[in-house]
Amino acid sequence: MEPAPPSASNPPPDDVAAESFQLGQSPPGFRSGFVALVGRPNVGKSTLLNQLVGEKVAITSPIAQTTRNRLRAILTTPQAQLVLVDTPGIHKPHHLLGERLVQSARGAIGEVDQVLLLVDGSQMAGRGDGFIVELLARTRVPVQVALNKWDQVAPDQAAELEASYHDLLAGEGERAPLAWPLHRVSALNGEGTSSLVRALASQLPEGPHLYPPDAVSDQPEQLLLAELIREQVLTHTREEVPHSVAVQIERIVDDGPRTAVLATVLVERSSQKGILIGKGGRMLREIGSGARAQMQKLIDGPVYLELFVKVVPGWRRSAARLAELGYRGDS
Repeated sequence: MEPAPPSASNPPPDDVAAESFQLGQSPPGFRSGFVALVGRPNVGKSTLLNQLVGEKVAITSPIAQTTRNRLRAILTTPQAQLVLVDTPGIHKPHHLLGERLVQSARGAIGEVDQVLLLVDGSQMAGRGDGFIVELLARTRVPVQVALNKWDQVAPDQAAELEASYHDLLAGEGERAPLAWPLHRVSALNGEGTSSLVRALASQLPEGPHLYPPDAVSDQPEQLLLAELIREQVLTHTREEVPHSVAVQIERIVDDGPRTAVLATVLVERSSQKGILIGKGGRMLREIGSGARAQMQKLIDGPVYLELFVKVVPGWRRSAARLAELGYRGDS
């Protein structure tokens, strides 16, 4: 994967930072650590992740519960290195897969140096946000709050919306008020992200580079490729299909001028298979074409992609199948 292009939120590492990494040291006062992005489904965590690192490392979709794995993105500035952990949205699960996803998100909270709670700032604080606040109130790590989608907020609504989140952090019952900083941001256009990065970095412990300065993700290529295919399924299908889909990369072959990728798309019912394939295979070709275009950016070269669709009834409720697909609830 190519290094992220320079941007306001992702300035290029200076010579000191790069040299320090090569020497196994770091500049005086350099900070590094892990930051978990948590929040309800569809509040823009993956979009913010991509905005911060300046490169597509997480799939996005208007469909809720897009993220299924803890995905780590790496943001390096001359002063700090932030390892950003994108977690599945915290929601009320309706099957074993949902339980594993929520378990994964909650597990990440106890394994990081800091938490960024992302909320939909264009909406008043809701009960789902309150549930997550109470969950985070029991943690010992620093928490900051990002009011996302602030570009959608009308000036005459800003004060009322922000006040609803201040009220959410106020003391409730025996809980003391929470002095968590609030940041107005837009994951879509980058508004407020530079100051957010500085605020997050200031709360990390002092430490060396954890990854090379030009790294933007530490995820296996196989996982990233599978996610790019699933993103195209989310883009091209609706109704019950998106949540019933999983992708397995069967084989990756680098045969010189191009990379060949063979993948299987799992669904739960024959009707879903029919939707994915489409009349005369048209839908599957569109999904494959979109995924191949994204893969070529990731791999930086031509890609041959072959897709198969397989019906596996009830895979979201099968512990063995979920483990095979990597949904264990701890990663």
